[in-house]
This record gives sequence, C-alpha cells and structure tokens, in this order.
Amino acid sequence: MTVEQVFIFGAGYSGKAFARACSDGTPVYGTTRAARKFAALEAAGIRPLEFQGALTPKISDALADTTHLVVSVAPDETGDPVLNAAGAAIRQAMPKLKWIGYLSTVGVYGDYGGGWVDETAQCRPVSRRSMMRVEAEKSWLALGEETGLPVAILRLSGIYGPGRNALVNLKEGTARRLVKAGQVFNRIHVEDIAGALLHLAGRDRGGIFNVTDNEPSPPQDVVTYAAQLMGVDPPPEIAFEDAELTPMARSFYGENKRVSNAAIKADGFSFGFPNYRSALDDMWSKGNWADGEARSPMKRP
Repeated sequence: MTVEQVFIFGAGYSGKAFARACSDGTPVYGTTRAARKFAALEAAGIRPLEFQGALTPKISDALADTTHLVVSVAPDETGDPVLNAAGAAIRQAMPKLKWIGYLSTVGVYGDYGGGWVDETAQCRPVSRRSMMRVEAEKSWLALGEETGLPVAILRLSGIYGPGRNALVNLKEGTARRLVKAGQVFNRIHVEDIAGALLHLAGRDRGGIFNVTDNEPSPPQDVVTYAAQLMGVDPPPEIAFEDAELTPMARSFYGENKRVSNAAIKADGFSFGFPNYRSALDDMWSKGNWADGEARSPMKRP
C-alpha cells in the first residue's frame, strides 16, 4: 500500500526520526505541546501542529487526509490522550486512514528475572506507567478490531541515537557505571525505530512487535565501550545498592529481561544497528553522536 500522508501524534525524538526517514516527499504532520518546538519539527520535515489534548480545526483538517497514523503519546490517569481526543475522528472523519502505529514499551512485560520474552509472553507490568501502557495497547487494538484497521503495536526498548547516548553522557560528565549482578537491558537505535515504522506502515501490517536490538547487555558495558571509543577512562563502577537514584531510575532496575526481536525480523525487517557497539561505532565515525550533525570525531569529551 502507498503511504500518502502521515500524521504523528507526539512528534518527539522518535517521531522526528521517522519523518526524516520519509524522504520521498510524503507529507508528514506532527504535533507538539509547545509552539516553541515548531522549528525543530520543521527541520525534520514535519508540518507542525499544537496539540493540548483536544483537536483543533487544523488538526482535524490534516487528519481527514491522513493515510497512516503514528501515536507516540504516553497514557495518563485519564487514559490515552489521543484516543480520548481523536477516537471519534478516527472512526468517522478519517476516510483515507489505512494503518495505525502505536509506540509502546517493553516495560509492559515486567520482570522476568533475566529470562527471554517474546510477543507471546504474559504482560505483568511492575510500574504504574507500564500498567497504563498495557491498557492503552488494549484500547488501540480494540479500535482496530472495531474499525477493521490494522494496528501495529511497537514495543520499544531503551531509545538512543545522536544526541542521546553514552558518548554524550561521558562528555557531559553524567555517565555512571552502575553494577547490579545479572542485570541486562535491551536498547534500540532511533533510526531502527524509524525503519521499523516504515516497514510496517508500508505493508499496512498490524500486530504486536518487539522493536529492540539483538543483544541485551549490562548497562555498565555500554559506558565502558563508549569510553574506549573516546579514549578516556570510564567512570568508576558503583554498586547498585550504593547508588543514589531517582524512584523512576530505580524502577527500571527492578525489571530484568531479555527481549526477542525475532517476530519483526521474520516479517522481513533488518536492523541497521543490531547492538550498541555497531551503533556507537557508527556515530563516532560519522561524528554525529553529539547532536546529529556530522563532524570530525573528537578525541576527548
């Protein structure tokens, strides 16, 4: 199927990467909560619109011609903000809509004690935010059943890429090597999120897909590797038990699992960055690790 017009609710880091990947002239509209962010969206090829939880005439006009809808807005205590605002429009006022993509999180699986999970694993979320994600996923899938539209749920692991990575953290002096025995995390490069969206949207493919790298790894290993690339000493290791963490940061370490990406690969998608080493190598060699703008690699942070 042809992707004729894209609309992104919540055109943040991942949404802008997707828009940049739509480089064939496809119109891409995207929302933000702050008009001061319009210039950044425009730089990514997005026609910006302000969304404060209710549809405006400009948003409604853009939705009417949208063929592919991407939702990257987190749920809150009131439910899914996009469904609350645009559910009726999706059902009645988007005659050209062919596909919906919802960006979720692997946090919906909860803790599996370091074991492997795939899309058939039971969701047993630990945090309140992940519980709300499970409910949002169900609501979007139910809408798909009701309307006959394919809905793709993309469960994302820890997102990184230019401007958001261990190299940046080392440069800014915020990198830490927290060590918790047996702890691993999956990651996903933002360009692979964009690629997965293009893959699924271009085929109008519905279903649940883990969009994550091949190699769940201890977080301290990523910092060590980045320091080697930069030619600097890594920060000292800190035992998890001794670390000062925010409640949210600590909650991430309460979940330990290895997430399989076999389903989307079986569907024909190939990851550009199957592990953190390939991604950090690429960003360092291109010199775009700091903010996405290519330049000569720095030797010191």
